[in-house]
Amino acid sequence: MNAPYKFALIIVSCCWLNTACGQDTDWPEYLGGKERDLYSSLEQINRGNVSQLKVAWTYETGNAAEYQANNLMVGGVLYTPTATRKVIALDAATGAELWQWDPANEHTGAGSPRQRGLVHWGSETGGEQRLFTGVNGFLFAIDPMTGKTIREFGENGSINLGSGLNTPGVTYKDLLIVGGLGGKGAVRAFDVRTGERRWIFHLIPRPGEVGYDTWPEDAYRTATGAMPWCGQSLDEERGIVYIATKTAEPDFYGADRHGKNLFANCILALNAVTGERIWHFQIVHHDLLDKDLPCPPVLLTVNHDGKKIDAVAQGTKHGLLFVFDRVTGEPLWPIEERPVPQSDLFGEQAWPTQPFPTKPPPLMRQRYTDEDASNISPATHQKTLDRIRAAKNFGPFPAPSLNETVMFPGFDGGMEWGGGAADPDGIYYVNVNEMPWLLQMIETRHTDGSKLMPGERDYMLYCGVCHGLDLKGNLELQFPPLLDIDKRKTRAEIELQTRQGKGRMPAYGDMPEAQRSAILDYVLNKGAPKNADRDESKTPEPATVDPNNERPTYAFGGFRRWLDDEGYPAIKPPWGTLNAVDLNSGEIKWSVVLGEYPELTARGIPPTGTENYGGPLVTAGGLIFIGATADETFRAFNKDTGELLWKARLPFSGNASPSTYMADGRQFVVISAGGGKSGRPRGGTIVAFALPE
Repeated sequence: MNAPYKFALIIVSCCWLNTACGQDTDWPEYLGGKERDLYSSLEQINRGNVSQLKVAWTYETGNAAEYQANNLMVGGVLYTPTATRKVIALDAATGAELWQWDPANEHTGAGSPRQRGLVHWGSETGGEQRLFTGVNGFLFAIDPMTGKTIREFGENGSINLGSGLNTPGVTYKDLLIVGGLGGKGAVRAFDVRTGERRWIFHLIPRPGEVGYDTWPEDAYRTATGAMPWCGQSLDEERGIVYIATKTAEPDFYGADRHGKNLFANCILALNAVTGERIWHFQIVHHDLLDKDLPCPPVLLTVNHDGKKIDAVAQGTKHGLLFVFDRVTGEPLWPIEERPVPQSDLFGEQAWPTQPFPTKPPPLMRQRYTDEDASNISPATHQKTLDRIRAAKNFGPFPAPSLNETVMFPGFDGGMEWGGGAADPDGIYYVNVNEMPWLLQMIETRHTDGSKLMPGERDYMLYCGVCHGLDLKGNLELQFPPLLDIDKRKTRAEIELQTRQGKGRMPAYGDMPEAQRSAILDYVLNKGAPKNADRDESKTPEPATVDPNNERPTYAFGGFRRWLDDEGYPAIKPPWGTLNAVDLNSGEIKWSVVLGEYPELTARGIPPTGTENYGGPLVTAGGLIFIGATADETFRAFNKDTGELLWKARLPFSGNASPSTYMADGRQFVVISAGGGKSGRPRGGTIVAFALPE
């Protein structure tokens, strides 16, 4: 046994959850704790000395693909999941590798990017420990001491979730509670030792369940979506788990799912032991704009109307913050239902109103007006002004239409998966995007009026959003093309991927086989449109037509950021901000620009902020640490004022939420630097900062 590994085992055994070795302080949970508040009581690094921070160690994972992990530290060992779903254990003080677990050695094979964390569980007696990770629709249990698969869990070490998992679950006693990505919506709890399912909560209700009447009859048999992909939080003392859910599918056209569609776009409080609903609030009714709740609920305590309230705060893609009493579900401030624009698409029934909190105020602009036209240059100003006058913006809930509109707030927020941080003073800290996108629906018929091939309509609805209606993909957003995919993958491989999901693609394990087969037939050059860049000789005439072609239906025209001619967001800055919200009073405490483009600064343009992904970390040392920006920079701010106190260059953008811990008497701040967002370079480096020894 090598010396660092032996040392780590000794530390793990004597320092389980910081009980014996007072000099170490762990970061044992995703986002710091089950409250998901990204808060640390450490203060060795503080406002007085943060300027002295230096790189203490780095580690190269060997994978270059959107490395977004919030790393755990337990008993002197740092655990990280890589972009291929490896799990790596490092000495937390030195960065020395202890072991690797590689799913390539398991039945799933290597996994896909965007795994944002792991779950660590230990028995109350402190002897038994497990790590949990998701790979290609399966949940694995790993021994954190050795890095070996625990074969007694599930079937030879894993259980089949039937859905992807990019954000870890949360444990309560001997239960692991998880959401997922893709498939029919559900929250499930599993026995941490055996993998046996202990309860399930259906997010698309069955007959007799609350919310069944908010869908068409028997919608649960065919409807998909609503999966809580962004993570859960837990009030451990009360045994309540809080869930934030996704949009129902298809995301942008809801003619086959009329109604409010509970429990899509909801915050839910469930009994952690039984899965029974305690309360819920739907933040978007009958979502048509991909406004899934993007971040886990944050638990904190505030002083409200002279009383101490245990609260839960939920951020949204449109930059609104909803705050509730976490026990009763009562909002701390009134929430108003306000009219929103209605859709003119045939068969669509957009919900007439949407909820808006009266406090806190929005954390970003809620409408793109003439005054928001870009001011980067006179030419850009005029061009964006002309465009906004032709393609109006209708606020956070524009009605999907065949006419192009500016989608602002945009599809990626507002707030996003990095979420917010909260300190014991009741202050909530969060970064926000202010990026305009473009929204347009299209009719699912060919331009010459001909009917669609079998599978073509469903391809448009479920696949064309990302891979393009012409199958050419979207290189800017890193959605791969499907043209000639038969030359790269077998049909069996493609079918397996549609069942299990991969990367940003959700799993469609519950899709009817006839529907899946028709889509695959179409993609594999058996039903390509005549104007596609394909070999016409391979396109057979269809035996039948899609029966849905007899009525007009629509598909989303694709995700398109609105950028100016220079490649910058086509709106007046700021493009990214960091905000502090006092949830005792419901007022914004401060807001500062987050990130810059040095080439614009050199032109005399004040820092603009950048698109940003990954959340903030707040500490008792009076600091906020955040990467997130598209300028490969890690920053520390004064949490009371928003003043920038320190910054350091990263090898790649830190599109991950940082972690902090104490090891060998030193406080470390660690961030996964993977880049890949906003068109930036990709990598896979852990960077640890500390004060000089």
